[in-house]
Amino acid sequence: MDPKSLRAFHRIAALGSFRLAAEELNYAQSTVTMQIQRLEEDLGVMLFERTGGLRLTGEGRLLRERSLPILQDMDRLRRSLTELREGDAGEVRLGATEPAVSCRLPALLKRFAERYPKIRISVESASTPVLSERLRKGGLDLALCATPEHAEGLHFEQLYREPFAALMPADHPLASQAHVRLDDLVAYKLLVTASNCPYRRKLELLLAESGAPAAETMEIGSMTALASYVAMGLGVALVPRVLADKPPPGVLSRPIQGAAVDMACGLLSRTSESPLTPAGAKLYAALRDKLAE
Repeated sequence: MDPKSLRAFHRIAALGSFRLAAEELNYAQSTVTMQIQRLEEDLGVMLFERTGGLRLTGEGRLLRERSLPILQDMDRLRRSLTELREGDAGEVRLGATEPAVSCRLPALLKRFAERYPKIRISVESASTPVLSERLRKGGLDLALCATPEHAEGLHFEQLYREPFAALMPADHPLASQAHVRLDDLVAYKLLVTASNCPYRRKLELLLAESGAPAAETMEIGSMTALASYVAMGLGVALVPRVLADKPPPGVLSRPIQGAAVDMACGLLSRTSESPLTPAGAKLYAALRDKLAE
C-alpha cells in the first residue's frame, strides 16, 4: 500500500473532491486519479461511489477508519527520523569525572535540554582511565575528563585547566596562613583519591618535583567526599578549586602558592573513523562553547 496513495485517499474523502485534493497536495488531478485506481487495484475493492456525487463505499469507510492511525504513525516516524538525522533528537552517552559531573555539568546540561528537549542524555561518572576504556569499547559517545595517559584511538581536546586548592580543618596549624605551599602540606596527613585518579597522580608528581619528602596519606575513593573527611580532622586535602569554593562548616580553603597547581581538562571522543552522531556532535559543540577558556 503506497503511502502517497493512502494520503491522497484521505484528502479526497475529507474534501469530497478529486480536484480539491489534487490542488491541496500540489498534484495534477490525473495523478490523484491514478493513485486511487492503483490503491483500489491493490486492495481489490472500490473505495468511492462515483455516480450521483462522490461518496465512500463501505470498504472506503473501513479503510478511512483503520488507516488514519497508520498515517499518523508514519508522520510521527518521519518527523522522528528527520530530527534524528539533523541532531535534534537521539541519545548521547556522556561520561565525566569529578568535579565536572557534580559542579560543571548540571547547569550546562539543563540549558542544553531546554534547547534540545528530544535529545536524551545519560551521564556516567568514573575516572579518566575508566572513561577512556569505555569510549574505546563503544560504551560511551564522549567524555569530559582529564588528559588521558593512553589515547590510542581517541581524540582529546583541552578546554580548560582545573586549579587546585587546599582544604584543612579550621583549627589546623596552617589555617592562619593566607596561602599554603605544597611543601607545607607534606608535614601533615594528606587525604588522597584512588591510585588511578589523574588528580592524585598530578599531586604526586608535583610533590616529587618540589623535592618534598613523602607525606603520610589516607586514601578516600570519592573526591567529593574529601571535604567531609577533612571536616572530621582526618587530614588535609588538595582538591579542584571548584569543590573548595563552599567548604562545609569547620573547613577552610586556601589557595596554593608557588608553581601553578592545576589539571588540564577537556572532551574525549573517538577518532574521526568513528564519528559522533548528529546529536552527539551538538552536545560536543555546546560543551566546548561553554567550557573553553
